[in-house]
Amino acid sequence: MIMDSKTAQTVPVLMYHHVTPEGGSLSCSVKNFESQMRSLAQQGFTTLSGKQFADFMQGKPVPEKSLVLTFDDGYLNNFVYAHPILEKYNLHAIMFIITGLMQEGEARPTMASGQVLPESPGHYECKEIIQSGRADDVMLRWSEIREMQARGTFEFHSHTNTHIRWDRQEGGVKKNEQIRQDLQQSQDALRQNLGEVSEHFCWPQGYFDDDYVKIAKELGFHYLYTTDAYGMNKPLGPGDHIYRIAVRNRGAWWLQHRLWWATHLRFGPMYNQYKLKKKRAREQKRLAKV
Repeated sequence: MIMDSKTAQTVPVLMYHHVTPEGGSLSCSVKNFESQMRSLAQQGFTTLSGKQFADFMQGKPVPEKSLVLTFDDGYLNNFVYAHPILEKYNLHAIMFIITGLMQEGEARPTMASGQVLPESPGHYECKEIIQSGRADDVMLRWSEIREMQARGTFEFHSHTNTHIRWDRQEGGVKKNEQIRQDLQQSQDALRQNLGEVSEHFCWPQGYFDDDYVKIAKELGFHYLYTTDAYGMNKPLGPGDHIYRIAVRNRGAWWLQHRLWWATHLRFGPMYNQYKLKKKRAREQKRLAKV
């Protein structure tokens, strides 16, 4: 392993869901997202591909200012708004898609097209629309996925086929069998539509346990992305527990501040311990009220 002052000692992974005109819950506004991406480009950050990040985790050097952009679920607004902004600043992102919600059809307009754009509901409205059987109104189509892949703004990986928390179904007694089937269906869909399946996978709603990790590895997933924010992704670290930072709907100043804490080798771990302690205290307080 070759590491020096010009290569990254840790690589932060950022987590997005939506990019919409107004922003909101789990949604970054177009204005704030572009502010963040412009700042990353101006400061010379390298946005790593899945393979480059895997190489880093295996001990291979990457540029000092490296990070990974990730998007969860596969919402239409990622194509309409995030895709042209990433292309504008020559940045690259990873998207974990719920393959069972992706459909066929013509690609819809993006903000760069000058055409009338699709509606961009908030996160919880999107969930209601999906539950009503109208997933195509708010989720990506395979044609849009292929276009983004071809233009180099996004690469695509598994987020299961259904996004169901199987541990909450029927008391969780069949959860291992169900998650295995869910993962296999997702792999089949990715092979059929994109021709390949990677080693990268993101847990639905952030839930996993030892059984789930074992099953995912058996199926060929070795880089497992969590919603845990308070830790550092380091060379030769555990690929089966990738830390990710949930990005807030704020401008570049917030992101640069957060990245400073995420990459500082001395103060970063102290910050993580402090924030994790506060998080656990809030959880204990919440449970005490139940």
